[in-house]
Amino acid sequence: MVKAQLEIQPIEEVQSLKSRTYDALKAAIGAMKIYDAGAELRLDERALSLQFGVSRTPLREALAQLEQEGLVRIAPRRGIFIVRKTKAEILEMITVWAALESMAARLATEVASDEEIARLHGLVDTFDSDAIEEHMGEYSDANIRFHAAIIALSGCKLIAEITHGLFTHVRAIRERTIFERDRARRSIVDHKEIIEALETRNGERAERLVREHTLKLRQHVEQFVLLD
Repeated sequence: MVKAQLEIQPIEEVQSLKSRTYDALKAAIGAMKIYDAGAELRLDERALSLQFGVSRTPLREALAQLEQEGLVRIAPRRGIFIVRKTKAEILEMITVWAALESMAARLATEVASDEEIARLHGLVDTFDSDAIEEHMGEYSDANIRFHAAIIALSGCKLIAEITHGLFTHVRAIRERTIFERDRARRSIVDHKEIIEALETRNGERAERLVREHTLKLRQHVEQFVLLD
């Protein structure tokens, strides 16, 4: 099995070095499968400095900001580590996400345009639930974008801000579990029903379907996922 690790892109001259380093490192952590078994959670400051092509000063400033946000932990004389949440914390995050995304779905039935809702089909209809095993990587990415799209369709900035704070960990746990126990195939069925509820402007049904869909993830994590 290939060990999950950060994929770093060199920093280009646009914003301040600290800001660009922060954005790039946070994006790299967000894209990493941090809940995979054997994921490399320890960060090498010297290696990161070389990979980003920046000095250690803006890197340390970026790491300090990420520590304040709870994404990394700086342990004196031990090193810098990407933070993984406990199982109890993950279950709480999923519960909160279910509440927020379900409300986002209800709001989307009221404010999103027909064209915006129709674009969700591109994240679902291209996948055949009976042959999903052949396209698991692509569907995992589409699954993440589907849920992010519902948040965006709500037009509610506060929901977007709160879910942004949960996104790194909820995304990572979705990516880890989508391949397990036929979840991908059942996810496609759920997504199609959610789109139908949005298209028919049935806010109550859309809210319920999204909430139930996300709580299925919570149930799966509670029953089957082992976390350190």
